[in-house]
Amino acid sequence: MWDPQQYLAFDDHRSRPFFELLARVRAEHPRRVADLGCGPGHLTVALRERWPEAVVEASDSSPQMVAAARARGITAELLDVRDWRPEPDTGVVVCNAVLQWVTGHTALLTEWARALPAGAWLAIQVPGNFDAASHRCIRELAGADAWRERLEPTGVTQARNVLDPEGYASVLAAAGCAVDAWETTYLQRLTGPDPVLKWVSGTALRPVRAVLDDTEWERFTGELGAMLRAAYPQQPDGTTWLPFRRVFAVARTAD
Repeated sequence: MWDPQQYLAFDDHRSRPFFELLARVRAEHPRRVADLGCGPGHLTVALRERWPEAVVEASDSSPQMVAAARARGITAELLDVRDWRPEPDTGVVVCNAVLQWVTGHTALLTEWARALPAGAWLAIQVPGNFDAASHRCIRELAGADAWRERLEPTGVTQARNVLDPEGYASVLAAAGCAVDAWETTYLQRLTGPDPVLKWVSGTALRPVRAVLDDTEWERFTGELGAMLRAAYPQQPDGTTWLPFRRVFAVARTAD
């Protein structure tokens, strides 16, 4: 279960990659723009503002996120990204921080690229930090004897399979696209008590929260919080620095 309020707790940090991705999309007058995995809809608004004449379709697999998006006036649909297919007039597809959850998503990218009309744009961004200390701590704790039986079925003990920029460029180029791919490591300044724990609670720990009751959740996050404080020590001024790598690809189908 996704919690829109928890997800938006770090809105500035989570939104910046979206706008840097969107800046590489050169579409001028698309007829239809698709936001796949729209979340609470706060970024879908930016798509509507950039292309006011386009039909903007939004979808997400979380009922909570869809409800939050609709509350913002976004016409959002409950839909698994694996089931989405482009309409004949689709000019731009944005899939921001979604595909890391989808096993075998490179095949999905190939299918989308080949199904999109000529001159369409496909823009994706995925977190590339699954080897970071934050995720290693989660996997280590979830795989410990006290938690393994409950948490191994959620998949949190396994690293997510995302490619590097060259990998995504190769996949999309093989599908006939011109590709711009890159990566950025953001050094995020967090503040307050246990900020890294709060950060991962909005995303990586979502499957854990879904299976643990309140008492178990307090115990798990108490143990994890201590591990994260050691991995990401707070500076004397109250700052906690969190490096966060993200991988981007913007593709355009042949005219």
